[in-house]
Amino acid sequence: MANAVPGAGGFRPTMGETTVAAGVLLLAVVVGWQAMSIPVSPIYAKVGPTVVPVITALALGGLGVVLLVTAWRGGWQLADEEEAVPDRKALLWIAAGLVLNVLLIGPAGFTIASVILFVCVARGFGSQAVLRDAAIGASFALVAYFGFAKTLGIDIGSGLIENAIERVIGTQGG
Repeated sequence: MANAVPGAGGFRPTMGETTVAAGVLLLAVVVGWQAMSIPVSPIYAKVGPTVVPVITALALGGLGVVLLVTAWRGGWQLADEEEAVPDRKALLWIAAGLVLNVLLIGPAGFTIASVILFVCVARGFGSQAVLRDAAIGASFALVAYFGFAKTLGIDIGSGLIENAIERVIGTQGG
């Protein structure tokens, strides 16, 4: 709590932490607003499709309030954390992975987009082993894809790799 500056009016709020708290509170409002727009059938007696989103919005709101109070009391960062310089190169790798994922998930499919995201995030965290990261990312992506597509019946973007595997194992189209 190095930012805490006792004075006549109390403690000085920290801007970074206040911004994070405000973001969490804004997210709570958006989640709550979206939860209220979910149509609820009269079939549901007490527990309907809005219960979990409303609980999530309330939890986010509570967390946002706690973060805001902490930020106004001087913040939660330690002095050595405040002096740390952000790694902009790492942030750019992660942001590039997210953007590429969004751009490629439709045309290339879930697996390829997810592998690229995984490799970029791993690179952002300092990994130099691109092939190893791609193999790990592919493993996770394929498990997630077939878990959603086959087990739950949710289409999350089939592409070249998914279609080829489905042809080999004989599950394409059903």
